[in-house]
Amino acid sequence: MILYYIRHGDPIYDPNQLTPLGERQAEAVAKRVAVHGIDRIYSSPSNRARQTAEPLCQITKMEPALLDWADEGLLYNEMAQVDADGTRQWPFRHSIYRDLLNSREVRDLGRNWYTHPKFTDTGVGPAIARIQRELDSFLESLGYKHDLETNCYRQLRENNERVAFFAHEGVGVAIMSCLLDIPYPMMSTRFDMTHTGVTVIHFAEKFGSVIPKVLTYSNDSHLYREGLPTKHQNSIYY
Repeated sequence: MILYYIRHGDPIYDPNQLTPLGERQAEAVAKRVAVHGIDRIYSSPSNRARQTAEPLCQITKMEPALLDWADEGLLYNEMAQVDADGTRQWPFRHSIYRDLLNSREVRDLGRNWYTHPKFTDTGVGPAIARIQRELDSFLESLGYKHDLETNCYRQLRENNERVAFFAHEGVGVAIMSCLLDIPYPMMSTRFDMTHTGVTVIHFAEKFGSVIPKVLTYSNDSHLYREGLPTKHQNSIYY
């Protein structure tokens, strides 16, 4: 199986929709992902994710299956913490929690990083545990059962499908952490996702187990191809 995880296009968060640039990005990423064919399309129920999926749905004549658990607003409400300036931030963007995520004491806790005393009253642990449960159930429906002890998957049935999954960045780093068995503190502070960035993950059985391989992460070659600006988070050209 090939899984394409795609962040939504350039958004207006209130109201929740794509900008004109975001619509052009969505059209570009649809052409990129459709090249080799798509068998299934999934999306967060959030409007900006659904709008990003729409051009691919038009090309493939498919309707997206909505995954309520991938709604970024839900995870944000569970994980965001009030910063010094009074705004609520993801832990990986929080002036205090960002550094704590990178501390040796948190790193040494590995998968159980959220048991650190400074996280126990924040709700981040139950939030990540929820994403892990929902993601594992989703992947099992596609034929891959997660073994948290070995950090591998067991193939339940042959699956040669190509699956597109449209969602967000904040929930995306949590999903990648759980899917790849990379502790969230490392994943969330070291890996970013650009608008319509495409992460491609290959699930292939070998020696009786499946270890997902990241073929490309938040790739934006489709933007180059269409002559669209590659400006990460609307701030840095690269």
